[in-house]
Amino acid sequence: MKTHPQRFEILLVPEFGGDGRATGDTRGALRSAIVVATGETGASGYPRYVGDGMEADIDPVTRSVEALLVDGAELDYGLSARVAAAEDS
Repeated sequence: MKTHPQRFEILLVPEFGGDGRATGDTRGALRSAIVVATGETGASGYPRYVGDGMEADIDPVTRSVEALLVDGAELDYGLSARVAAAEDS
C-alpha cells in the first residue's frame, strides 16, 4: 500500500506578471505554510492537510492544490498556490 507524504509546504504567489500572463514563478512567495496530513479526505476526494492558517486538499501524486482555505477564507483573486516538499526539521 502506497502512503502519501505527511507534510508539504504551500506557497502563495502572485498569479500574473506585469504583462497579465501567468508566471508560474515560486520565488518571492507572499506567504508560506507547512501543512501536515490530517488522515482525513476532503470534499475534493484528496487527502486533507492543515497548518499555519491554511487548510488544503492536495493531490499527493501531482502535488496540485485541489481546494484551499487561507485563514478560513477562499484564496484571493490574483494569487496562486504552489506545493513544495517540506524539509524535515
